[in-house]
Amino acid sequence: MAIATESVREKWSSRWVFILAATGSAVGLGNIWRFPYVTGENGGGAFVLIYLLCVVSVGIPIMMGETLIGRRGRKSPINAMRTLALEEGVSTNWRFLGWLGVVAGFIILSFYSVVAGWSVAYIFYVGGGAFAGTNATASASLFDSFTGSAWRIIGWHSLFMVTTGIIVARGVTGGLEKAVKWLMPALFVLLLVVVVYAMSTGNLGAAVDYLFASDFSELTSKSVLAALGQAFFSLSLGMGAIMIYGSYLSAETSIPRTIGLVALCDTGIAMLAGLAIFPIVFGFGLEPGSGPGLVFVTLTIAFGHMPFGQLFGALFFLLLTVAALTSAISILEPVVAWVVESFRWSRRKASGISALSAWVLGVGSALSFNQWADIRLVGKTFFDWCEFLSTTVMLPLGGLLVAVFVGWRMSKRATAEELGIGEGVLFQTWRVLVQVVAPIGVLLIFGNALVIFLQDINVLD
Repeated sequence: MAIATESVREKWSSRWVFILAATGSAVGLGNIWRFPYVTGENGGGAFVLIYLLCVVSVGIPIMMGETLIGRRGRKSPINAMRTLALEEGVSTNWRFLGWLGVVAGFIILSFYSVVAGWSVAYIFYVGGGAFAGTNATASASLFDSFTGSAWRIIGWHSLFMVTTGIIVARGVTGGLEKAVKWLMPALFVLLLVVVVYAMSTGNLGAAVDYLFASDFSELTSKSVLAALGQAFFSLSLGMGAIMIYGSYLSAETSIPRTIGLVALCDTGIAMLAGLAIFPIVFGFGLEPGSGPGLVFVTLTIAFGHMPFGQLFGALFFLLLTVAALTSAISILEPVVAWVVESFRWSRRKASGISALSAWVLGVGSALSFNQWADIRLVGKTFFDWCEFLSTTVMLPLGGLLVAVFVGWRMSKRATAEELGIGEGVLFQTWRVLVQVVAPIGVLLIFGNALVIFLQDINVLD
């Protein structure tokens, strides 16, 4: 017998607001910062094609699963999992899946805020002409000097976290909804402006060839696994964000169509980010596979030599900041929702305490680049361990368990009812993907990450 799960809390005012919110959650530094450099490291167009296949076969099925859990449970991820476990007559230990996502998101927010603070600072550095006429050595030196100052990066980390906490404290309609209604259109406009500028000043032809011309001879097993990992992480899966956003979704809204649009928007923005970055990279003879430093070190060299580079460089880092903020509010929300439900605190108090706690943990990550840089456990700093445990262990494990729960523990009747697509070909295709294909994909991500970790600590040669 189904257990009543109707929520008394707020809901999104429309399907499009949910699409904006979920896209904002998915679109973050992972799309605009990480996607271009991972593409650069793995050969371009062929990698993009594999990435798209992974989004369809792994990302979308799990995202649909998270959304239907959230909407059917109508609570925070922890309490939603407990409610649905009772409804399905399975062990209430499944609530630990909710805990896994919430804790992973909390850890991610702590160090994500630190990196997002770099983006905020670089709005003013680039806009103020700090990189005018710079070269590779000077750009790297400025970045090292910035991250080497504990007070600087803690200060920017604090500003970003306070902003995130204030938005979440205002609630679903007064905070999250208003924020995404403004931030997502602003993000899209800023991205288009930077794309047009990059096309007019850089080498568009080389960028298009690099992004979309497929040369499968360059693909390796490592590239395929990187595409699989990027598809999983870029959709904000496994951290409770999509689950909690799903809990605010109207029962009349089609989950398959809505999630399809979210994935399309997320992927489209990742592609546009490539068209914003690579024309500049190729136009100035820079290295497309220069790794994480592509944005903070490599691109700033180009902005320092381009016409109106200070203005458009500042706009680019403003774009990064907006993208990071839309993700951060979605990561904090599951924690706040659980605290409100469990302790009956006001949303303001829950948001303040939760944001402060994440800020404290984030200070450890900030210090990893300066005072604590030499403090390492099996070769990893505090920042490295936070990133490794959350993104490499907890998120894939959470995604795997979501697939297992909706695919194998929830009844066909319940999932079909929530998805609203009957039990025909489309539903059966989703079932196969979520029961078999997605779990295999996530296990490959997890296994590859584990092998790399063991190699890093010299367990495997």
